[in-house]
Amino acid sequence: MTLDLERPIRNPDQGSGPLMSKRARWLVVLGFLLPGSAQVLAGNKRLGRFGLGATLFVICAGIAALAGFLFARVPTLTFFTNGIVLFVIQILLFAYAILWLVLGFDTLRLTRLVRVQPGWRVPIAVISVILTVVPALGAAWAGTTVDAGRNLLGNLFRGAPAVEPVDGRYNILLLGTDAGADREGLRPDSISLVSVDAETGQSIIVGLPRDTIDVPFAEGSPMAEMHPNGFGVAPNAFGDWGGCEVGRCILNGVYAESELFYPELYPNATANGSSPGIEATKDAVTGITGLKVQFYVLVNMDAFESMIDALGGVEIDVKETLPIGGDEYGNNVDGYIEPGLRKLNGYEAQWYARSRYGSTGGDYDRMARQRELQAAILAQMNPSNVLLRFQEVASAGTELVETDIPDSMLGRFVDLAAKAREHTPVNVELVPPSFDPEYPDFSVARNLVADGVAQASPPKEE
Repeated sequence: MTLDLERPIRNPDQGSGPLMSKRARWLVVLGFLLPGSAQVLAGNKRLGRFGLGATLFVICAGIAALAGFLFARVPTLTFFTNGIVLFVIQILLFAYAILWLVLGFDTLRLTRLVRVQPGWRVPIAVISVILTVVPALGAAWAGTTVDAGRNLLGNLFRGAPAVEPVDGRYNILLLGTDAGADREGLRPDSISLVSVDAETGQSIIVGLPRDTIDVPFAEGSPMAEMHPNGFGVAPNAFGDWGGCEVGRCILNGVYAESELFYPELYPNATANGSSPGIEATKDAVTGITGLKVQFYVLVNMDAFESMIDALGGVEIDVKETLPIGGDEYGNNVDGYIEPGLRKLNGYEAQWYARSRYGSTGGDYDRMARQRELQAAILAQMNPSNVLLRFQEVASAGTELVETDIPDSMLGRFVDLAAKAREHTPVNVELVPPSFDPEYPDFSVARNLVADGVAQASPPKEE
């Protein structure tokens, strides 16, 4: 009985062309749908059982991952952003790609093409090779993508315990610079604070003018002890003249002041993935906004170009003609970014964010464009776009960003980023007429920020 059941597949009548053709088609289809099944039915059963076991493991792992994303998203994301887990997944993907090739070409051997009807030999061979090579290449590509992600996470994020939100929010300092954080005397070109509700992902983006004077520092900060009345305001540790070592005592000079002259004020900064200049700037932004800054993200504007090109460009509604290069008198302009809905490449987008001339609002318009560009990039970093170009994006990301966000919080932040897409960020620009950085009233700034936080918070239950 068993022999009769197996005969059409394992022991076919090799003299029957139609039977061998039908058998070959079934083997190729079964081998593709359930790798290992062709070997169990017609070849080496040990190899087939191994292939089936590996296939079932992959299927079960996929179902478990999908269930995790649906019902326990944060723990699942945390699990899949762990470097060791990603390394194991990478090895398994490469191993399964090799196994798929072995099983696929073994299935083609089992079809016994020479016994198949002549009209079916080429189609079966071609289909078998395609169904073998394409999925194997897909698994290998997935393995290289996982490797790129693992390298990105390992190079970008530090190993440290998770941090709880402050008053239900995560507050992240976003700095835009023309070079990495190791540049001596760095002065951030753009300074923003992103505050995200830890439950809903609702966010507020606070834009801070870099030339704000008399900056207060957070209570208890080492810089507050040196400048108790504000950055460069007398009397202070310098005496009655109230100066600071970097010249102009403005917000974007805080970094250089601490980094170059008083690094001992923040002895643990480097060990925690930051720097004295970054920590001093965190304290200044905390003092201005009233929100405790927990993390920083430093964006290297020089690497902005490669990131945007990796994403395939960025779509921006340009409101006014902006020069590329040049000075305040219009000399040495290399070209213009014209008004209208445009897809900017990396070079154009960089100048869209950088251009200081050609706008009626000057530096304040520049601040607004930078935040507009940041929002546009985040909007286009959807899963399909990022996955399509993941290796280019990952490569650009290591050059573009520095941060002290711990890797243990990646799952939580990825989940919040997904939730944030459901809400429109609240923008608070600390610029005239509501706030004057040259004659600052920081109680006004904190009230504006508090109002923005209220708008970006879930309604209170009655």
